[in-house]
Amino acid sequence: MVAEPAGADLHHRALERLYQSAPVNRVFSSKLEIPSEGHSRLTFTVTPDVYHAAGAAHGTIYFKMLDDAAFYAANTLATDRFLLTTSFNLHFTKPVREGEVVAEGRWVSGKRRVLVAESRLIDSEGDEIGRGTGTFMRSRIALSSLEGYSS
Repeated sequence: MVAEPAGADLHHRALERLYQSAPVNRVFSSKLEIPSEGHSRLTFTVTPDVYHAAGAAHGTIYFKMLDDAAFYAANTLATDRFLLTTSFNLHFTKPVREGEVVAEGRWVSGKRRVLVAESRLIDSEGDEIGRGTGTFMRSRIALSSLEGYSS
């Protein structure tokens, strides 16, 4: 792996802090890592408190983790502005009950106003349980104005 410029590394660590600072992430046991530009990795734990009536993780869990992984992979390329999800398409491939799940995000295209990224969910057995593709647009919100990013 090629070493990234110091500025890119600072941006990646700031995005990780931003993720942790979001109030919604107090509800989910998850952690974001940004290994390199255009890539993200979220680990989270599925527990019975996020089940639907049939005893597996509710689809909102799939969406949140797939969207977050794709979003942060894309936001590595937008160093000045917070991105907004404008559309997201997801596919469920396997139900998940308990255990650690990894969401891997990867930037696909776009660098100016609209960015596209994809993500996939991998369960503790190494099986893909879902995948998605999102479109993200630069907002008017400066990343530097967000407390979690700048702290």
